Amino acid sequence: MFKNKPIHHDGHAIDTLIGPQVTIHGDLVFSGGLYVEGRIHGKVIAEEGERAVLTLAEQGRIEGEVQVPVVIINGQLQGDVYAAERVELAAKARVLGNVHYKVVEMRAGATLTGRLIHVDAETAVAPVATLVASSG
Repeated sequence: MFKNKPIHHDGHAIDTLIGPQVTIHGDLVFSGGLYVEGRIHGKVIAEEGERAVLTLAEQGRIEGEVQVPVVIINGQLQGDVYAAERVELAAKARVLGNVHYKVVEMRAGATLTGRLIHVDAETAVAPVATLVASSG
């Protein structure tokens, strides 16, 4: 989408931007960097074997399963997350679903209603009803 000059956000290149006035109904398959300020009602899936980063902005919302190697959330996500590499839950993140991760970072203020499940030890993690990060 941005062919002339790559745009970067937090060190990640953004190839596709879904603006705040956009709503997508249906599954979305992508590679590269996807930055979501709008709404997606459906699955968000990275192309297999391709580098992919999903960034969900503070005003963004996804209702559906996410299967992306690197997921950065600062908006609202309702659905399970499968991140083969890393999940970052920023301060305004609101997640309702299970998060399958290899590495997770959770900032103060982020909320997760679901389970954190480590991809290398899925049976070792007990269910968590609600997890809230705090600075204390």
